[in-house]
Amino acid sequence: MIKLILPIEPVAQARPRARRFGKGIRLYDPPKTATFKRKLHKLAKASYHGKPLDGELELTVIFGRAVQKSISKKERKLRLLGCHRPTVKPDLDNYIKSALDALTGVLWADDNAIVKIVAEKRYMEQPRIEIEVRSMTNVD
Repeated sequence: MIKLILPIEPVAQARPRARRFGKGIRLYDPPKTATFKRKLHKLAKASYHGKPLDGELELTVIFGRAVQKSISKKERKLRLLGCHRPTVKPDLDNYIKSALDALTGVLWADDNAIVKIVAEKRYMEQPRIEIEVRSMTNVD
């Protein structure tokens, strides 16, 4: 099992951009998404020194978003306690996509090995991504 807390503000996967390349078209990530993926990849590599997991994997991930500064103290407390969750954009599935892409090759060999995901968005004092990867074939 791998359990990491990565101190980085989550960024959702944005729609790919397109550029003409000769007679074809090349798709690429927007700069904000590409930068996030590079930083998350480096953070994970610095935190985890083992071999990437393979086989059937189960993933639990929590995306911690910063609490907005322009809210009341009462609302801030409710958000930090988990009573009020982020129901605004970006969507949870877009957070998942960008994180899975960034962590491929570090925590797992290929993200197609992930057969179960439990994910959530929360407000936190310090933005971060908490991730737990468990092999379902070799139960610890």
